[in-house]
Amino acid sequence: MSLDHACGNGRHTLAERGLDLYETPNVGTESLLRVEQIPRTLWEIAAGKGAIVNVLRDHGHTVICNDIFDYGFPLDTVSDFLTTTAMPPGCEGILTNPPFRDIEKFVAHALKLSPLVIMLARLAFYESARRTPILEGCGLARIHCFRKRLPMLHRDGWEGRKANSGMAFGWFVWDRSHTGPTTIDRISWER
Repeated sequence: MSLDHACGNGRHTLAERGLDLYETPNVGTESLLRVEQIPRTLWEIAAGKGAIVNVLRDHGHTVICNDIFDYGFPLDTVSDFLTTTAMPPGCEGILTNPPFRDIEKFVAHALKLSPLVIMLARLAFYESARRTPILEGCGLARIHCFRKRLPMLHRDGWEGRKANSGMAFGWFVWDRSHTGPTTIDRISWER
């Protein structure tokens, strides 16, 4: 692996990325909780090792956990989110850091199932004409852009050099009841 890849300046091959588990830094989820009114009961559809789940639970949220693979974190189900047909009973929204290789599919499927969808994504996700059906006219209410790059989201099992993230990220918030333009603001993960 080259230093460019370790610093986020290159792309890892799909084989290297495996199931695309890049754990969300706690400060990323904490910053979201400071700017969004998050429902009490949520569904984390790509829970991985529980990074987002643990922060939400520490703040009093009930979280139903799902992932396609058992990484050793207690999950409610081990299944492919993209094949689910309904939200778990009582869930009021979906909140996740989806595998980027399937992010478009995750967003489109989540929008069919949930009135509220919140996903961590690269800001470059917003600039695609191909993604118009999931970015325009479908309730994308807010994007909370980090004013300072998040601490690096390292791939699960990464043994290389640890570096700051070379990519800009934000929380994308879809609200089925939202009409009008998407607002973009800047948030900080530092206190």
